[in-house]
Amino acid sequence: MADAKRDYYEVLGVDKGADDETIKKAYRSLAKKYHPDMNSGDPEAEVKFKEVNEAYSVLSDKERRAKYDAYGHDAFDPAAGAGGYGGYGGGFGGGFGDFSDLGDIFSSFFGGGGAQSGARRNGPARGDDLSVRLNLTFEEAVFGCKKEINYSRIENCSACSGSGAAAGSSPETCPTCHGSGQVRVTQRTMLGMMQTTKVCDTCGGKGKIVKNPCSECRGNGKVRVKKNVEINIPAGIDEGQRVARKGYGNDGSNGGPAGDLFVYISVKPHKFFQRDGYDVYVDVPITFVEAALGGEIDVPMLDGTSSKYKIPEGTQTGTTFNMKGKGIKVINGRGNGDLYFTVTIETPKNLSENQKDILRKFSESCGQGNFAKKRDFIKKIFGK
Repeated sequence: MADAKRDYYEVLGVDKGADDETIKKAYRSLAKKYHPDMNSGDPEAEVKFKEVNEAYSVLSDKERRAKYDAYGHDAFDPAAGAGGYGGYGGGFGGGFGDFSDLGDIFSSFFGGGGAQSGARRNGPARGDDLSVRLNLTFEEAVFGCKKEINYSRIENCSACSGSGAAAGSSPETCPTCHGSGQVRVTQRTMLGMMQTTKVCDTCGGKGKIVKNPCSECRGNGKVRVKKNVEINIPAGIDEGQRVARKGYGNDGSNGGPAGDLFVYISVKPHKFFQRDGYDVYVDVPITFVEAALGGEIDVPMLDGTSSKYKIPEGTQTGTTFNMKGKGIKVINGRGNGDLYFTVTIETPKNLSENQKDILRKFSESCGQGNFAKKRDFIKKIFGK
């Protein structure tokens, strides 16, 4: 069975009609849950992390998502045909034996065969895109950085300029197809004798043959080389996003342009800060006295410094405050997100007897008037 992968919507745990924001939130939650840095030595978590990233790379792209909704995983499987005429050829081949080439026949009826197809086959072709994954620290993603990427790409052989022929020689026109890359064949079908085209077996569809191959590329015209390229990572980039370098993919054929290099970003979680888009969240512990009396407290910033913030008298644990514009820089845009901090009151431990007596006297002096939540809670539970 061609589709052995899990449904991408199932992987992210969302409905098929989920909006972009729902898909993004589900992805962030799962990416953090299965991130290799959070599951050291757990191979199953690593597999799930890759599965989640693959699902998000498709569902977060409108064009790729539309193809996936229409054809499922076959949309990205060249052998599956993704609903093209090739599907007919496979279907007839399974039931009619000798008529397995009907897909080619129908293709020739509707413009797929003949000299035009041969011209397209031998014309300029764009090289394949390449992709690599780059791991960043939280700070590198927030503030941007430069990284060197090591990868391999297919390039035109410099020794023969991509021709595949040794120095002093050149490829020759194929004597079988006369340079078209295709040959016509006549076959008997259920519709009678019909003529169609197929790839030339002599030249493999290239239209030319190399009698004296280049020693460097062995007649292929292309070689695999290792490359190093410096990538500028923009400030504010997030998990699952990518950076593109135009023309850094595989070289094209017959004078076609090179493909692109896509660098997919993975971000290591921070110990204290949590990110949601360009907003940042952090928990800040405060003392009982600071909560009761209010005053200025130190709030940690993303750059490693701290900023003063005045909290009001009687602040309760779990209260969240917003510091406008103190979040992450908007990627390739203006302004910053916000920083939200939630205060948690730290209860003192290991008190001396003198300190305990002071607190007892303080509690007695307060009575029940300063503890309305506790009083109302008891009343609701016990009816008193």
